[in-house]
Amino acid sequence: MRTSIATVSLSGSLTEKLTAASRAGFDGVEIFENDLLAGPLTPEEIRVRCADLGLRIELYQPMRDIEAVPPEEFERNLRRARHKFALMRRLGADTVLVCSSVSPLAVDDDALAAEQLHRLAGAAEEHGVRVAYEALAWGRHVNTYDHAWRIVEAAGHPALGTCLDSFHILSRGSDPAGIEDIPGEKIFFLQLADAPLLAMDVLQWSRHYRCFPGQGGFDVAGLVRHVVRAGYRGPLSLEVFNDVFRQAEAGPTAVDARRSLLVLQEQAGIDELPPPVVPTGVAFAELVTPDAEPLGATLAALGFARTARHRSKPVDLWEQGEARILLNTGPAVPRGGTRIAAVGLESPDPEGAARRAEALLAPVLPRRRAARDAELDAVAAPDGTELFFCATGRPGLPDWRGDFAPGPGEPAEGDRRRIDHLALTQPWHQFDEAALFHRSVLGLHAQESVDVAEPYGLFRSRAVTNGDGSVRVALGVGPAPTDDDARPQHIALATADVVLAARRFRDAGGELLPIPGNYYDDLAARFDLPEEELAAFRELGVLYDRDEHGAFRHCYTRTVGRVFFELVQRDGDYRGYGAQNAPVRMAAQRGGRG
Repeated sequence: MRTSIATVSLSGSLTEKLTAASRAGFDGVEIFENDLLAGPLTPEEIRVRCADLGLRIELYQPMRDIEAVPPEEFERNLRRARHKFALMRRLGADTVLVCSSVSPLAVDDDALAAEQLHRLAGAAEEHGVRVAYEALAWGRHVNTYDHAWRIVEAAGHPALGTCLDSFHILSRGSDPAGIEDIPGEKIFFLQLADAPLLAMDVLQWSRHYRCFPGQGGFDVAGLVRHVVRAGYRGPLSLEVFNDVFRQAEAGPTAVDARRSLLVLQEQAGIDELPPPVVPTGVAFAELVTPDAEPLGATLAALGFARTARHRSKPVDLWEQGEARILLNTGPAVPRGGTRIAAVGLESPDPEGAARRAEALLAPVLPRRRAARDAELDAVAAPDGTELFFCATGRPGLPDWRGDFAPGPGEPAEGDRRRIDHLALTQPWHQFDEAALFHRSVLGLHAQESVDVAEPYGLFRSRAVTNGDGSVRVALGVGPAPTDDDARPQHIALATADVVLAARRFRDAGGELLPIPGNYYDDLAARFDLPEEELAAFRELGVLYDRDEHGAFRHCYTRTVGRVFFELVQRDGDYRGYGAQNAPVRMAAQRGGRG
């Protein structure tokens, strides 16, 4: 099906928005009236610009407070509408959105509403325009899609149909199954938006918290299936009011938007994509740093050994058990800029994973590769982290370890068995995009979001995992858009005995993050822990959590650049990440920065 996006969903000038929509691959746009009024181009120039960009103007919107009003008020509305219809002819748009009235002058009279909409449609038809009538969820008298359809049906004009909007339908809890009773040719337009499930005024919910399909809690795919079964053949169009999107760059937002529609069509059974290839483990995490010494010292204290060096690049491989860390000093990074630059994901089908990524607008990244280097495909996550699809030690497939020449050390056994999880704090405007990317491109499951209070604001986190927990990524967003300190990253290492591991790390010269004594006083009150264990926790800065599945013991190293390490011990089937302890950890880290 054709895809479209409302210009109100993107930031910037109208021409910026049109360019971003075209580059992302949209077929058309809804032009929001305010974007037209504020721009310097004439309607004719906008029409030409859209044609040059390969965009069809699918809808002009909105017209408000038209129907079920006193006669003299309706005549004024009709005069205004005729001006807009003439403008639409200049613009090259043939469908206008009319929202159900919220005017205090409107009366609860369906017959009057139908009669006035019939006259409006007649005036529109004279200009070659169709009228799509939409029920606003907060409409004064008409606020459900079935009510709007009854009025359209009663009006009985060929130039009058209905517009269905997923937010207005699903936010009220209406049953979308009834959409199939509407003739497909009378569904003139379909607008789509998702939203987190919030208990708040529906108008504020709509104006500030909509998001792209797959980023919220609504069953948008289920609604689309009903619309398609009704016979609708128009575009799938996004209309998303969101404070973050209105400030973020239009280009990446448009790509995120179109990715959401591609996934939506897959879920609704409209189109097929290459199937998701879910990663089965973490092959490595790659850190870039201007100085390998501080990180090397930390890794050595953690029990890692430097086992190999890349044959053509300044990259060292550090290993312990199945946990592998790459230290890369090649890229020019600022002092203090140490960060996680790449993650290797074990994939059952690396080529299939790359095909899925490209189909969802995450093209394979170009790489500088020496003649003997393994042919690995990598794509960029929304935050810029490179994701490599790996097949470590599997016959017949490229093995990235073949790019490394043996180094001075032997792989350490130790008790750091593997990478338990990675925590990647996102740019403030890409949190929802990151969750959708990891779910749709990588096939990971997204858990519920968690809000954590830290000393300078609210930190939000959402974990994505595979089925058995061998891949876990905690996506976070800090409280301040310009605060680099609010974007730390960390690598959590699984261990069988966190107290023993922490003590060995400290005895080897490593610095553990100190935790305030008040935390342990509270811990003793919340859990009946043995005094000896509690004393060890206090000594080493170990934190503790428990859920219905098991227990979690964890501690942290000091931060190098933006990166720190976490030692974690999962007992039973504990599935979380110690969110209860996050405010204490964050406060300790903030204090450690002075």
